[in-house]
Amino acid sequence: MIKVSLISLGCAKNLVDSEIMVGHLHQAGMKVVPEADQADVVIVNTCSFIDSSKEESIGHIFEVHQNRGLRKRRKEQKLIVAGCMSQRFAKDLPGEMPEVDAFIGLDQLTKIAPIIEEIYAKERGKKEAPKSFIEGRSTYIPDYDTPRFRLTPKHFAYVKIAEGCNHPCTFCIIPQIRGRHRSRTVTSVVAEARQLVAEGVKELNLISQDTTFFGMDTWEQRPNPRTPVDSSRGDALTTLLRELNAIDGDFWIRLLYTHPAHWSDELIATIAECPKVARYVDMPLQHISDHMLTTMQRETSGDYIRDLVRRIRAGIPGIALRTTFIAGFPGETEADVDELCDFIREAKFERLGVFRYSQEDGTRAAKMDAQISAKEKEHRWHRLMALQKDIAAQVSAGQVGRVLKVLVEEPGVARGEADAPDIDGRVYVPRELPVGEFAEVKITGYHDYDLLALPVGEQPAKFKIAKQAQ
Repeated sequence: MIKVSLISLGCAKNLVDSEIMVGHLHQAGMKVVPEADQADVVIVNTCSFIDSSKEESIGHIFEVHQNRGLRKRRKEQKLIVAGCMSQRFAKDLPGEMPEVDAFIGLDQLTKIAPIIEEIYAKERGKKEAPKSFIEGRSTYIPDYDTPRFRLTPKHFAYVKIAEGCNHPCTFCIIPQIRGRHRSRTVTSVVAEARQLVAEGVKELNLISQDTTFFGMDTWEQRPNPRTPVDSSRGDALTTLLRELNAIDGDFWIRLLYTHPAHWSDELIATIAECPKVARYVDMPLQHISDHMLTTMQRETSGDYIRDLVRRIRAGIPGIALRTTFIAGFPGETEADVDELCDFIREAKFERLGVFRYSQEDGTRAAKMDAQISAKEKEHRWHRLMALQKDIAAQVSAGQVGRVLKVLVEEPGVARGEADAPDIDGRVYVPRELPVGEFAEVKITGYHDYDLLALPVGEQPAKFKIAKQAQ
C-alpha cells in the first residue's frame, strides 16, 4: 500500500482542494499519513498569492527534499508539487526544480491517485525533467458528490460554492491562476450542506474567490432561462442562503470573501431574515480613496463603499464587519492614507486586516510607476494596524456584560458569530464546556482582540480562565 503525506498551505479554498485530493487517495486504497518521513509520496499543496506565500511554499518543498536525502530508506520518496504556485508557474518550475518528481495543477485534484501510480511505474532518468501534468487554464469545479476527506475539526466545514474570478483588480494574480468564475448550482451546494449537517457540522463557511458573484455566470437558477442574470440582484446567492437556512438543525452559515460591487438590498434583507446566517460579513474593500480604487480597478467608489457599509449596518442589526486593506499600493499618497485612516475611524470595523502591497509579476500593478519602498509600506501598515487596535479594544469593551452564543473550538477556547475560523479573535471559556457544541456565555472581560467569558449563570469566583491557552 502506498503511503502519502500531504502538506496544505494557504487559504481555506486551498484546504478544500487538499481535502478533495485526500478523498481520492482514500478512494484509491492509498494510506494517508501525517508524518512526511513515513510517506512514500509527499504532496505539497502550494499557495502563490503574494511573495511571502511563494517563499513559504518553496521552503516546504526544499525541506521535504532535503529530509528525504537524509534518510536512506526514504531516498526513493516521490515529491509532488500541487496548487496555485504549480499552476501559476507551470512552464518554469519543471526546469527550475529538478528535485520535484511531478507538478500538478488545479484540474488534476481528482486525478492524483493515477498520477502517483504513473510516476511510480516508470523510474525517472537522472537527466529527465520533472513531469508536468498541467494543461492550460483551470476549469475544474467540485460537486456535492466529489470524494472528499475533511481536514477541519468535526464541527465546522468549508463549502466551496464557486471557483475562479472575473474581476480585473490590477494587484491580483488569482484570475490567471484559477481561471474564470464558475458557480456550482444551488442544488449541488444544498445537497453538500445537508450531508455536512447530518454529520454533525455546526458551521458552514461559504467560500469562493467572490461569493457575491455566485450564480451570476449561469442562467439555470432563473425562472426563465432566456432572461440573463441581473448582476445587481444576486438572486442565486439569496436563494442559496434561504435554502440553507431551511435545513433542519442548529448551525451557523458564514459568508466569506464577498466583493462589495455585488451587494444588494435583497442580499442584506435575506441575511437579516435568516437566523442561521451568522451576523458576520467578510468583505475585502482594499481602499477607500477614489484615486486608489480606480488605480486598483476595484469597480467601486469611496461614496459607494461608505453607503454600502451604512446600509449593511442599518439592515442587519448586530452585524460584525470584517475587511482588509492594502497599504503601499503604487502611487498611494499621504492624502490617500489619511483618507483611509479617517474611514477606518468612521466605520469602526469589528475585524480588520492590512496587507502590505506585494509586487506580483504578471499583474498590471507590478508595471506601474511610483512603486513604494518596503520601508514606507511597513510604516503605513503599522499606522493602520495601530489605529485598528484601538478600535478593536473599543469593540471588545462594548461586549463586556453581553450574553453570546459561542461554538466551542477546543478545551477552553470558543468562537462567537463575529469570529471566523483561524483569522479572527477567540472567546476564552471554561474548559469543561463540550468541544464542538454551542454554548451561551456571558462576557466578563477582554484581552486585545480576544474575549473572556463564563457560562450564563456561572459566578466569576467559581471559575478561573486558563490564561495559558492564550
